[in-house]
Amino acid sequence: MKVPPIIFRQMKTDTGFTVSELSKSNRILLVFLRHFGCIFCREALDDLSKIKTQLEHQNQNVVFVHMASPEKASPYFSKYNLDTAHKIADQDCTFYHAFGLMKGTFNQLFGFHSWLRGIEAGIIRGHGMSAQLGDGFQMPGVFVIENDEVVSHFIHTKVSDKPDYLSMVLDRTTGPSTPMVKWRRMSAK
Repeated sequence: MKVPPIIFRQMKTDTGFTVSELSKSNRILLVFLRHFGCIFCREALDDLSKIKTQLEHQNQNVVFVHMASPEKASPYFSKYNLDTAHKIADQDCTFYHAFGLMKGTFNQLFGFHSWLRGIEAGIIRGHGMSAQLGDGFQMPGVFVIENDEVVSHFIHTKVSDKPDYLSMVLDRTTGPSTPMVKWRRMSAK
């Protein structure tokens, strides 16, 4: 997957750094979230908060891209102890589209598998739902960036897909634009 380097320079975080600057010192995990009312967005935040310490010990940066205003997004990041993470508000989904993330189809958003996973994540694991803050049809994705280059990525085929974030960042064997298919299979168990 090829993303023009200018995009990385345009992606400025709330901490004042660009994705380009951050990617020069270490690989970064660039996480494009669904809207904050989505069960799977909350699950992703919870999953990443649980491995936050491991990522910090590996000197890895996580950058979240979301569709809400910084003010509306703040309570969600606080709830999962991710206040200090780098964040980019992309309310018009410009960066989502630059990375090839599309609107979901009916089956991607509301298919049987997503319903089952929604029950698991929303009810059993307690992530629940709330008001939609962003485009409810926008699909998420995860990219590992190094020196202004996408070195691996995980494009969700369903909103309920669950990437193995830690493996994506720590796997140094991936080359330019390696899709993370094996992690999708591992997480489908």
